Order: sequence, then structure tokens, then C-alpha cells
Amino acid sequence: MTMIRNTLLGATLCSALATTAIADEASKLVTVVTSDNAQTQLMAMVLTTQAVEQGADAHILLCGPGGDLALIDAPESATAGQPPRDASPQGMLQNLMANGATVEVCAIYLPGMGADASVLLDGVGVAQPPAMAGAMMDMTARVWSF
Repeated sequence: MTMIRNTLLGATLCSALATTAIADEASKLVTVVTSDNAQTQLMAMVLTTQAVEQGADAHILLCGPGGDLALIDAPESATAGQPPRDASPQGMLQNLMANGATVEVCAIYLPGMGADASVLLDGVGVAQPPAMAGAMMDMTARVWSF
């Protein structure tokens, strides 16, 4: 009986330590936004904000229509406040940047528009594919796609 109890105690302890290690490791978040839907874009920013408030280090990749969030002259759908708190996807993106989130557009976004980085909000970079692939493959990161 003592052996069974010790085995169960050991298994419980290992499980608790593994759960703690997983929680500690999952502090990196890569959020990928490709949707043109303003509500989807806003929800991506809301959830990323919540993750940052819970300790995550956020890296946001904006591609295709999602890249429009990073434009100085963004479409109204990116800047218009939405219910219930009158928040906009771009406004929340800027708040995330102010709180340390890294924000980049896909490497092919600007060439696809025939534009350069001067059309982007201050602080938004252009992702380098090797570095972005590394961030997404990092075993300690979670990747969310919207």
C-alpha cells in the first residue's frame, strides 16, 4: 500500500511540476491577423491584450487585409470604434505597441501594395521570414491566427 501511495504522490508531483513548466513556457504569443473583418480584427486585439495583461510577450504579424491595421491611412473599418466599448482594431493595436508588443507586417505586404515602410504607423516593422518562422516554431510560443 505504501508503494502505491508513493507512486501516486510522485505522479501527482510530476504532473504539478510539468503543468507549472508549461505555464511558464507559454509566455510567448504570436498573433497572426489576415482577416479583413473588423470584428475579427478587434477580437484578435482584445484577446492579445488579455494575454499581455496575463504576462505574455506578444508578437503580432499582420498580413493581407490584416496589414491594413498598420497603415497610417488605414481604412475606416480599422479605425472606427465598435460596440460594446467603442474600441477600434487599430487603436487597440497601438495600445499593444505602447505596452511592448512587437508589430510587423508580412514581408510581401508592402511590395504587394507598391509602397514602402513610410505608409506604416511609427513602430511597425516589416517581418523577416527567417526570424518570423523562428518565432512561430518556438516550442515555448503559442500561435493564434485570425
